[in-house]
Amino acid sequence: MSINVSIIDQRVRKLAEDLAAEFEERLNIKGDEVRQRSTAFVFLSVKTVLDLPAEEALDCITEGGNDFGIDALHVGDVEDGEFVVTLFQGKYKKKLTGDSNFPQSGVEKVIQAIKFLFDPDSGFTTNPQLTLLIEEIRSLVRDGYIPRVRVVLCNNGLKWSDAAQQLIEGTGLPDDQIGWEHVNHDELVRLLQAAKQVDDTLRLAGKAIIEDLDYCRVLIGKIPVREIEVLFNRHGDLLLERNVRRFLGLQGNRVNQGINHTLRAAAERENFYFYNNGITLLCRKFTYNALQGENYQVRAEGLQIINGGQTCKTIQRTLAELAGADANMEKAFVLIRLYQLPSESADLIRSITFATNSQNPIDLRDLRSNDYKQKNLETAIDDLGFVYHRHRSEASLGTRDISSAIAAVAVLSVWRERPHQAKFYGREHFGKLYDTIFTDNLNGAQAIIATLLFRFAENKRRRPPDGTPDFVAYASCFLAMLMGRFLLSDLGISLYQLDHRKFNNAKSIVDQNNEVYYQRAVQMIGDAIPRLYGNQHVSLQRLAATFRRGDLLEALAQGEGGA
Repeated sequence: MSINVSIIDQRVRKLAEDLAAEFEERLNIKGDEVRQRSTAFVFLSVKTVLDLPAEEALDCITEGGNDFGIDALHVGDVEDGEFVVTLFQGKYKKKLTGDSNFPQSGVEKVIQAIKFLFDPDSGFTTNPQLTLLIEEIRSLVRDGYIPRVRVVLCNNGLKWSDAAQQLIEGTGLPDDQIGWEHVNHDELVRLLQAAKQVDDTLRLAGKAIIEDLDYCRVLIGKIPVREIEVLFNRHGDLLLERNVRRFLGLQGNRVNQGINHTLRAAAERENFYFYNNGITLLCRKFTYNALQGENYQVRAEGLQIINGGQTCKTIQRTLAELAGADANMEKAFVLIRLYQLPSESADLIRSITFATNSQNPIDLRDLRSNDYKQKNLETAIDDLGFVYHRHRSEASLGTRDISSAIAAVAVLSVWRERPHQAKFYGREHFGKLYDTIFTDNLNGAQAIIATLLFRFAENKRRRPPDGTPDFVAYASCFLAMLMGRFLLSDLGISLYQLDHRKFNNAKSIVDQNNEVYYQRAVQMIGDAIPRLYGNQHVSLQRLAATFRRGDLLEALAQGEGGA
């Protein structure tokens, strides 16, 4: 047994024990160790590959009967008319030899699933959790958004066979929309391992500019793409610990496809330097032979890539694919900027990272973590007996822990009354919507109360009682918004009067009346939907679309006006 197989098995067993109650409640898995461990492995894969909090990773699990071989599914935010859907299938072997291929039958199931799950007009029967997610996807497709499908096949063994690969290549499915990835014990351990310092040598080509700026140093030069491949083969994603994006893959990403095309085209490779924006790296210290005039070998300590991770990963993958083609890359270079910064420059590092990445659609939460608004919220919330997490954390969050990500969704839903943007514009919560959510007037009491209301609505979505209307699966943000209105009405105050002086009273009312508020909100939305559609049958697809738009807000307003 390899050490990585052992590490993952140990973690899977612990997760199976810790999540036994969740698996029983959500998936009806009880007393079946094999199935519990298999599901725990899928959960671990989803959480690690997508870098999700535990609760969100659990929401992705669809494993069970009638799942078409889809054990987990994640729907990304809409961006530029497209959205990424990640499908997971897991195969966890009880025998821990690590030498079994991912089964061809599993590949066949996923291929069949893809062929009709993304067609809004095809009929199907799946388990309830998968049905809700699929209909949400289909409603997006009907609205004209293009799905980019990322298939992640996970096991504690080897990749699928050549025969299975031939099946994938012969599917007739569009290559520019579907990408296939294999994740096993080795890849999971690599993603899970704690950050460690990367020290290596950058072998530049031609001349470079090197300048001292106060206590910092700057190097600007060019490096052969082959050196980038070697660097990533040696260190992998450890170079991206500070990078705010995960690799998006080649398929379905226009920028990465363009990089791939340029490197593959012999006539275009020498222009790669001009086409690409380059790579930005940080290090604690770099040294070089100043007596040379060019072709420096730069020794860097504590090397990290903060911008250009997509470029690097695409170079690595493309050159690996061309390994047997004798591709001539001698004239293919990429621009690099290397900054030597003192170890105490954490704020400067975040500022540079933000500035070099903010033109791209990325998760900016970590980059906002040192903003004065976040620091003020942390202090205010702490004084009220809760803990605010400005930074992402691997630790489990308790009932008194509030992450900045959840606070953003809750505040945008409850107090800003933009529930459709709260659910479907997650990428913009710490970008374009940041100042809308985190105004200078947002205080700790408002953030906590919004979070408590949103969490209650979310728990009802995740664990719906018998007889719950179908729309509840998509309506958490809208329900929380209405619950906030009811609370302010009972308090007899405006939002701006809700502060630390009113906090204890507000929290007491929420604790006593959250179920009543929730049921009133469900009734209001149940009454508003017919005002939109009359006597028409409202399918799950249409329901999913309804909660992405603002017209439901108008229907709710009409109901209040007539009340």
